[in-house]
This record gives sequence, structure tokens and C-alpha cells, in this order.
Amino acid sequence: MSLERKDEHDHGAWLAEKDLSLIEKSYLMMLIWFDRRLRLVDYLELLEDMYYKINLQMPKSHTEQYNLDNKFWYWYPLYALGSFSLLAYIVAALSGALLGFYYSPSTAGETPVAYQTVEAIMADLNFGFMLRSIHRWAAQVMVAAVFLHMLRVYFTGAYKEPREVNWLLGVVLLALTVLFGYTGYLLPWNQLAFWAGQIGVEMAISVPIVGEWTANLLFGGLSLGQPTLQRMYILHVFVLPFVVTALIALHIGIVWMQGIAEPH
Repeated sequence: MSLERKDEHDHGAWLAEKDLSLIEKSYLMMLIWFDRRLRLVDYLELLEDMYYKINLQMPKSHTEQYNLDNKFWYWYPLYALGSFSLLAYIVAALSGALLGFYYSPSTAGETPVAYQTVEAIMADLNFGFMLRSIHRWAAQVMVAAVFLHMLRVYFTGAYKEPREVNWLLGVVLLALTVLFGYTGYLLPWNQLAFWAGQIGVEMAISVPIVGEWTANLLFGGLSLGQPTLQRMYILHVFVLPFVVTALIALHIGIVWMQGIAEPH
């Protein structure tokens, strides 16, 4: 793509020659309006050119070598398993965003406010029980799907050249998925959450040299309290979603460029 603008094409005359309905003409005029200002066609051509140049550098997959695409396409989603984890992540994100309207991360009171809000969601909110169950099950399916996806990649040798970077990215995503589950597990601030938090503090302290520093950073101290719940809430709702979404987009982008690997 050149930085110089191309000669202006007479779009008005071109549209006048076409026998288009009002809707079709309005749609094309809108696209022309945006293209004149944002050069959409030039950037799309640039991306298309980059895609083909990158693809030409990649080794052909088995299905490409033997022209098996039309025979095997239907089992690819089941074979790859990554699509299940992505679908579960989307469901968990949407249901979690809705739950966020009613949840309050506070340990105040004899019965913590956080626990009271979870109880209210389950008992008083219309479809609240279903909404929280969808969120919980989507999270569990995501953990299981990511784990099975990693096993599939390992046992079929899909981590080998040229896909090493995406394999390491998958390992990071697996760790972040577990962290996603752990921070969400603590949010109801019930007995299970409290003792799971206590185990987390003990594990952090057991790390040599930086143990206490790690516990203070992650849990807001060596004993559980409001700072702990606040940190888990911020991690679960504000930090992890942005980091995981960005890494998933990068992961899928690399898969898109390299293609899905067949068993070695």
C-alpha cells in the first residue's frame, strides 16, 4: 500500500450504472464514505497480502498435502478441543459480568456482605440461581477443556516445530485459567472460600526467600481479611479478563496463521 492516495474513482457514476435497490445503494454509499476517510480497502488488501505471504512460509499440513479438507473438516472442533474452552470462557465472561451487578466484595458484618450478596443472587434474584450455576459450570468446563486441550496437543505432538511459541502460550493460559478459578472460588467468602484462601497463604509463605512478600502481595497480609477479598475481586474481574482475552486472541491468531496441527 502506498502512502500516496490513489486517483479518485467516480463512485457516483459507477453507482448510477448499477440497478440497485435503495438499501443496496445506501449500504454501498456508506462503505464508500468510510473508505474515503479511513482507506479501508487499502488496509484490507494489505492484511490479505500479509496473510498469504505468511502462509506460503508455513509447511503444509497433512490435510493440505493430501487434499483431505472436505473429508475431515467436521471433526476438527472435537479434535482440537480449543473451541470448547473458548466457548466456555465466553459464557463465563458474560454470566460473570451480569453477576457483577449484584455482588459486593465486602467482609463487613458477622455474616460477610459478600456471602449475603451471593445468597441474595441465589435466593431472591429472578433467574439468579440459574445465572450463578451457568457461571460456575462454564468455569469448570473451561478448566477441564483447557486441560484436555493441552493433553491433546502434547500426545499428538502438536507442540513441535513450528508451533513451540503457541505451546508455551497455552501453558501460560492454563496457569491463568487455574488462577481464574481460584480467585473466583474465594469470592463468595464462605467457609470453603476462607480455608481455600488460608491454604493459598500457607503455600505462598512456603516459597523460599520471597514467601512473605508474595503472601502480602497476593493476599494483602499473612492473615485473611478485607484486603484479601479485595485483591481476589480485582484480579478476577479487572486484571485476568483483559490479560486472558489478549492472550487468547494472540493464541487464535497464531493458530489461524499456522493452521491446526495433525498428529505427528
